[in-house]
Amino acid sequence: MRAALTSAARDPCASISTVDVPNRELRRPARETSPAARRELDAAGIHDPALRAAYTRCRALNAEHGRTYFLATRLLPTADRPAVHALYGFARWADDIVDDTTTPTDTRERELHQLDAALHRALHHRATDHPALAAVADTAHRYRLPTTLFTDFMRSMRMDLRITEYPTRAALDDYVHGSAGVIGLQVLPVLGTTGPREHAAPHAAALGFAFQLTNFLRDVGEDLDRGRVYLPADELAAFGVDTDRLHWCRRTGRPDAPVRRALSDQVARTRALYRSAEPGIALLHPAARPCVRTAHLLYGEILDLIVESGYQVFGHRLAVPTSRRLGVAAPRMLTALTTRALRSRR
Repeated sequence: MRAALTSAARDPCASISTVDVPNRELRRPARETSPAARRELDAAGIHDPALRAAYTRCRALNAEHGRTYFLATRLLPTADRPAVHALYGFARWADDIVDDTTTPTDTRERELHQLDAALHRALHHRATDHPALAAVADTAHRYRLPTTLFTDFMRSMRMDLRITEYPTRAALDDYVHGSAGVIGLQVLPVLGTTGPREHAAPHAAALGFAFQLTNFLRDVGEDLDRGRVYLPADELAAFGVDTDRLHWCRRTGRPDAPVRRALSDQVARTRALYRSAEPGIALLHPAARPCVRTAHLLYGEILDLIVESGYQVFGHRLAVPTSRRLGVAAPRMLTALTTRALRSRR
């Protein structure tokens, strides 16, 4: 399957026309300027020049926009990193279409439709000259990722264009399954497991949920600017909070007492998801565990920052300091290197 995709990618006439997919930031070509990028592609057995450029572009986007996530991927075995970068790059592309509120909704809806159609052509062995699609399709073929995971993801992206609030937890979970839960399930075959994959799958999806809900809590203010609220309305209402009150907090740059109580409740619910996801780390291949433990810990610390700040999520974005990220990653890098050395001696 992989050979069919890469051989077609060498023929420009076989590529999908550039008008078939949105002309976004990801279309810019990328060169292998980093020795680390070259080592990763070589280790993964990716030799076709067009595919190497595609994966390199996704890697650059991951490094630029997903700092904590990218740092965690550095703890993965070298050969596994390109696939994670590809999955990130594609998700980033779709997110950028949805979040570009300067573009009319109908236009973004059309772009998502074009993206969905082009994605499915690529997944069914039709070549594409677009970096994010070429890389993610190659990854899907290499790891035999179910097409339904991408279908569910695109459905949630379309929901973002028309749905601005979620009345219940069940409604929000329906969205988060496609926007984040499936990401955990896509990455799971790349990471590998010590036993049946289905045993680790619920934990992987739960971690995707936890990451997404953490982002929602950190980005309450920014999401309000886009006209969206990713917190269940009925759970907010239990504390006397509605959308108007959230907008007042955004205008003033500070939360009032009811909003702090409501956000405290949301933090507690999200922490419960981290706890439910944690046992799944032990089910992963040993070489993948340092990466996931690092992401689990650093993303969880965003919740700590939210609480310690007094829920000041309406004025500016909270972030784990670089020194802390590196401090967490360094000992796990040593563990990862040790694990790889032991594997190489067997």
